[in-house]
Amino acid sequence: MRFDLTEEQQILQDTVRNFAQKELAPVVEKADQDEEFPWDSFKGMAEIGLTGMIIPEEYGGSETGELELNIAMEEIARVSPSCAHILDSHLVLCGSPILHYGSEEQKQKYLPGIASGENVGAFALTEPNAGSDVMGLQTKAEKNDSGYILNGQKTFISNGETCKTAVIIGNITDLAPRGASAFILEDGMTGFSKGEKFKKLGMKAATTTELYFEDCKIDEGQLLGKEGQGLKIALSTLDRGRIGIAAQAIGIAQGVLDLCVKYSNERVQFGGPISKQQAVAFKMADMAIEIEAGRALYQKAAYLADTGKPFGTNAAMAKVFCSELAMKAATWGIQIFGGYGYMMEYPVQRYFRDAKLTEIYEGTSEVQRIIVSRSIMK
Repeated sequence: MRFDLTEEQQILQDTVRNFAQKELAPVVEKADQDEEFPWDSFKGMAEIGLTGMIIPEEYGGSETGELELNIAMEEIARVSPSCAHILDSHLVLCGSPILHYGSEEQKQKYLPGIASGENVGAFALTEPNAGSDVMGLQTKAEKNDSGYILNGQKTFISNGETCKTAVIIGNITDLAPRGASAFILEDGMTGFSKGEKFKKLGMKAATTTELYFEDCKIDEGQLLGKEGQGLKIALSTLDRGRIGIAAQAIGIAQGVLDLCVKYSNERVQFGGPISKQQAVAFKMADMAIEIEAGRALYQKAAYLADTGKPFGTNAAMAKVFCSELAMKAATWGIQIFGGYGYMMEYPVQRYFRDAKLTEIYEGTSEVQRIIVSRSIMK
């Protein structure tokens, strides 16, 4: 067992950290204020290979493991949680199910565009009346001679505004009640439309929309995996995504700690920097301790995924611990900054707003505890 990074992993971490500081940090506040998809930042991530990390070289990717991807995810989130969110939705939620369940023809058709960043990817599971309750999906796919006719609505879809490729989960009516199936849709298809952007509390640069399907014609070649396999595809995809959310959350917590260390060394009260006051120093010590623990949790889950071992429970553990830590660290960060932390001019408030989503998307903290509890009760 080793806890240090390999030389290649260290080079990757340094490369992504430098990219985030030089390319993302100068524009992160404006991207949050504008609430627009950060195309230049996304293209920058593509140029250094982040959008193709887990995709094999034969499809244009760099064929890294899950661990390497999530090391990079943490470094991006340390500076720009929105960009990490975009990368997760693009690569893990859209690229990963095509990689693991797609036919050779589908891989050759869709993965190169995802790997290069030419085609933004999205994953559409959630509906207005079906979030955590994936068995309650209302989107229907009726079979015909050439394929399927899709009707329904998806909501809270990350990258929904900009996606050119989307993995959709809908129910094939002929297979009810176990007809959940996955389909690959392309922007511009007849009957496939996008709603207006949601106004959100945080992760504002990672734009979110609704997707609509009105008599949307899908040919047989757009079925991902087998009929009735949609629930399996969705759950296994979310398992991988939860590792990414845990890594994002650790990046957020680390970003907050970075700000607090700098501010507390500069802020003078009672004749000295507030970093010398035990009440402040102990909060930062607790952040550092829990960040180290959370990092070990997500990296173990990624290691298990890379080695072909069951990792769903570990992913759930990592997500619930790390996301709740991100929220706690951001709250402490505002407290350390005091009145300044409550002002929009200081970045700690953005981390606070961004952190909250990590406790909600890709399975709430309550859902993660259900997963863990069921596992330990077996």
